[in-house]
Amino acid sequence: MADNNVKAMIGKVFNDIAHAMETGQFGQKVRVGITTYGSELGIENVVQGAEIAQNRDSSIEVVLIGPKVDSSLTQVVAEGEEEVYSKMEELLDKGEIDACVTMHYNFPIGVSTVGRVVTPGKGKEMFIATTTGTSATNRVEAMIKNGINGIITAKSMGIEDPTVGILNVDGARQVEKAFKDLNDKGYNINFVESSRSDGGVVMRGNDLLLGVPDVMITDTLTGNILMKVFSSYTTGGSYESQGYGYGPGIGQDYDRVVLILSRASGSPVVANAINYGANLIKGNVKNIVKEEFKKANEAGLKSILEALNKDSKKSTEPQEEITPPPAETVTETISGIDIMDLDDAVANLWQKNIYAETGMGCTGPVVMVNENKLNEAIRILADAGYNVGDKDPC
Repeated sequence: MADNNVKAMIGKVFNDIAHAMETGQFGQKVRVGITTYGSELGIENVVQGAEIAQNRDSSIEVVLIGPKVDSSLTQVVAEGEEEVYSKMEELLDKGEIDACVTMHYNFPIGVSTVGRVVTPGKGKEMFIATTTGTSATNRVEAMIKNGINGIITAKSMGIEDPTVGILNVDGARQVEKAFKDLNDKGYNINFVESSRSDGGVVMRGNDLLLGVPDVMITDTLTGNILMKVFSSYTTGGSYESQGYGYGPGIGQDYDRVVLILSRASGSPVVANAINYGANLIKGNVKNIVKEEFKKANEAGLKSILEALNKDSKKSTEPQEEITPPPAETVTETISGIDIMDLDDAVANLWQKNIYAETGMGCTGPVVMVNENKLNEAIRILADAGYNVGDKDPC
């Protein structure tokens, strides 16, 4: 019996040493939470993915957040989505978990997620920047920030000098010009050439399939569609079987590491997303966010973005500044409003003495209001001519 105990102790020491060499954290595992509510495929699918992630990497500890289930994984019991998200945020803010994977999350404007896929052409991994959330309400400004978010994520995953391409969507040439200005002023961007014969940093569909850049910059709604196609093109769309999910929310002043999955993500993607989150923590993603935005700002990012916004407002009349009413808790969301109209919709509600904020729901941008003001807010926005899609389905 004594011999067995000694052998067990020796085994544990060697495991701890191996873990310390890998992560730099002796005796301390990376803790990644996963919320189990919200999947269209059921809680069992999420738990199975979590167990796969745990079994493949002994340097992490996976924490289930949701109703009690039959699993050997660490569990934090919470009932209902509201309690689950409240508990998730509490665990993150207290440092009891390092990162969390969830089905849906209302990121603030300024934060967007960087997806990670395996491209079918050559089986190469590629980061899609970005896939959910909103980096800015100006399209070109958002794509510039998306690109920086993608570079941050790639570097956090161990790619020291990631190659960057810009998908050929509306605004791509303006993004290219802004990035070349940043590059000339000291923020190094490793542009890659398209695989097509005419080359260039603006990428085409072929480059998507081949995974030509490490980081593919696009607008968020296009990125969201691309993620769905790359994740489920072999299954018909009802089950996402490939890739690593929609990735971490990245923003200049954002401190939580929250990764997003689709409600149709199968257990293989759930597992990959958890390991993605753990590796971001091991790669010091929070520090890299600060470092990259500091370097970009020193290279003139702020002035570039200010010029973009100034140009976009040249054709509009000056707006009277509107003071918001006293702040309230905003838990209800209104969808359907175009992102370019989002700030104006909020200002419209402020004028009617209804406190509101902008946000991002599972179907796109949302206006967030107090639950007691929801119906009145919907009526006001509809009367003002906004395309209101009622309460956000998430």
